[in-house]
Amino acid sequence: MKRVTRSLVISLATSAMWLSGGDAFAWQNGPGGPVDQERSCLALENLANLTILSAKVIEANGSTPRYCYVRGLISPAIHYHVQLPFADKWNGRFLMWGDGGQDGDLDFADHRLAQGYAVANSNSGHDEGSEPGSTYAFNNRQGEIDFAYRAVHLTVNAARTMVEAYYRKAPQRSYFEGCSTGGRQGLMEAQRFPNDFDGIVAGAPTNFTVENTVNRLAILQRLFRENFAANLASDTNGDGSLDSIKKVEMLRDAVLNKCDAVDGIRDGVIDDPLRCTFDPKVEFAAQTCSANANRADCFTSAQLQSIEAIYQGARDSKGRRIHKGPAFGSETAWERQIIPHAGNKLLPDGLQSSGDRLNYMFYENDPGTPPADFTDINQKLDKKKLSPEWGWWEFNVDDLADGRGKLIIDMLDAKDPNLSKFLKARNGKLILYHGWADPQVSPEPTVDYYKDVLTTTFAADTQAGRERARLFMIPGMGHCGGGAGPNTWDKLAPLVDWVENGKAPEHLVATHGADGKVDNERKICAYPQRAVYSGPAGGENDRANWVQGNFTCR
Repeated sequence: MKRVTRSLVISLATSAMWLSGGDAFAWQNGPGGPVDQERSCLALENLANLTILSAKVIEANGSTPRYCYVRGLISPAIHYHVQLPFADKWNGRFLMWGDGGQDGDLDFADHRLAQGYAVANSNSGHDEGSEPGSTYAFNNRQGEIDFAYRAVHLTVNAARTMVEAYYRKAPQRSYFEGCSTGGRQGLMEAQRFPNDFDGIVAGAPTNFTVENTVNRLAILQRLFRENFAANLASDTNGDGSLDSIKKVEMLRDAVLNKCDAVDGIRDGVIDDPLRCTFDPKVEFAAQTCSANANRADCFTSAQLQSIEAIYQGARDSKGRRIHKGPAFGSETAWERQIIPHAGNKLLPDGLQSSGDRLNYMFYENDPGTPPADFTDINQKLDKKKLSPEWGWWEFNVDDLADGRGKLIIDMLDAKDPNLSKFLKARNGKLILYHGWADPQVSPEPTVDYYKDVLTTTFAADTQAGRERARLFMIPGMGHCGGGAGPNTWDKLAPLVDWVENGKAPEHLVATHGADGKVDNERKICAYPQRAVYSGPAGGENDRANWVQGNFTCR
């Protein structure tokens, strides 16, 4: 005889209760002790209109309270979970938590749960453990669609159904919060499913995913070409190893020296890179390698051209720009993200994260699988395999402008500036933010997109647009955080205040910390305004005066 498990007993008891007219969620209407809380949570396994894999109570841990945790499945491969605070702790709001990278896992938002939000998140339709990177998309159109937009929307539908069943009422407000891929997901929701949310926070959005990917790999093709002749890493001892990144450090210092004080403060942060005029050929005129001999302490003409291409964005054979590059002030992260050198084994994160995306998420018919070694562009690829090998260095950048990636771009990119259905018909609110020092997702296209939204959705009426959508550009912040500038604030609270109290955020207050202490605090002003020092005269370079009260939005 098979062993009858405790969960089966509870499940059968719960089913019997429903059949007999009992109320599995009776504790909602009374004081509800611990047993009732658990019983009501476990009862979610029996929802007839959702595929629920499990429902259980998670015990309190530190600042995370005791809560109901439910996992579900949306065919064919979208796994999702929902964190449900107990009814007396629920703030009446639903939050969809965004993802990063290629996703492939379930992310928790314990801090939002502790604030009373019912929180949902999905794996975007694939599991990173079995299909890492973009491999899930190999000849898998359904997987691409799920990742592009289907997973978020259907998870929202499922989670809201669960919330209503559990609390016996729909959420009063629904929000989205995400950065990077999560930022793209938020914009995709505003564009394709404008009724899902009352408010959206979209940070560092990868809404030009394909263009950003092609641009990064076009730059890397340049850096790898001709035995790294145009690369900024150097071989100092002739052993063939690119052991020095001194040129990257020289560039970083030169940019900071030129642009740091443009805002009137020397604080190691470039406030607005668009106000900086830095020409590598001019600034390094005295540090140009004689006879173009590649040494570690000077720049060849090819290397200066590489610097220009990184900032401006790569171009195809007809001179068409692929995508704008990272801004001045991002150089600190180039050694990790952009420049191949011995320290990263010639595999910068930009190559690691984007290299296989071209194999699986550009062409309508995937050209093949990447070789095991991403860094040897001279290796002989096996074209006779069942899945022939295809390397990122074989990509022709002209294919972008020629429309060969149109299917994926239309599916994956979230760049439609017409947000009328979300911002006007729905009366939704949108907060965009992006770090100016982001080396992964170029920040200036986010400014361009915001301007396009104002032009398209509000007929260029900037004031009308700012009543529904605001952009915050964060000086010195990297990708979704980090960096030399203030980079920490509550991303969701200003949006909730705007949606529920009508208080549009004129500025955010962000902090930078070191050794557990705040050492820089600034107002981050809604674009196009910026924070201008207005504190004690002559004290602008005194760190003690770097508090938000000493800055004014102008």
